Amino acid sequence: MAHVTFAPPFTAPTEVVHQLRQHGYAVLAPSDVARWVGCDLAALMALNADWAGLPPDDFLKDGGRYRRRRHACFVVQSGHMQQVPHRAHWQPVEYNALHGGMERWFAPMEAATVAQPVWRQLLTALAGVSDAVFAGPRAPVPWFVEAHQFRIDTTDGIGRPTPEGAHRDGVDLVAVFLVGREGVKGGETRVFEAAGPAGQRFTLTEPWSLLLLDDARMIHETTPIQPMAAAGHRDTLVITCRRGSFQGADAVEPPALAA
Repeated sequence: MAHVTFAPPFTAPTEVVHQLRQHGYAVLAPSDVARWVGCDLAALMALNADWAGLPPDDFLKDGGRYRRRRHACFVVQSGHMQQVPHRAHWQPVEYNALHGGMERWFAPMEAATVAQPVWRQLLTALAGVSDAVFAGPRAPVPWFVEAHQFRIDTTDGIGRPTPEGAHRDGVDLVAVFLVGREGVKGGETRVFEAAGPAGQRFTLTEPWSLLLLDDARMIHETTPIQPMAAAGHRDTLVITCRRGSFQGADAVEPPALAA
């Protein structure tokens, strides 16, 4: 049986804010992601090797061995990026019925990754669009940013990018970068209005293509992947921006960044 995929509905970089405001999501092609971030695509591609060494995710409640990840947290405002001390990732059960309500201490991102100039450019671009879409006249505001490097593989015969199913994350902006995929089929992205009938389905296939979501308005999921070759995997970078504080039962707002 033929494997059917749907092409992503790409948006021009100049239309990202309008698209997010009007429709709750935007999808960018790799060359446009680089233009929007203000870097060369080669600078983004140079990060890809980091995904080969991700450690296992030891918190999967379904007993799977298919997910590897690293995690880091930052505060970003007005072009300034500050990494905060390593902290647990936490979500309420209302947003993650499978893994919510528990502190998950993932391995931290490598210092060499965070030190790359393109990393600051990337987070600054996401904070900037968050200001434009969510902060209004109060912009610029501090954005509490969580970054997750994921590798989903087919060790178990099937890999689940979103084992919790269709969900929201409890933040303002969700950014899902496809870093790469090899030897797999599936992995279809699905986005739906949280309070309406509209939805889209498409498959991200090009390295450093990007999905942006207004998390309050959109529910999202990615379908499982299956192997087409040995060592098949799908790599993503998921970054969330949230106003006020990080999520967590004991979340405290860090001091404001220096101007």
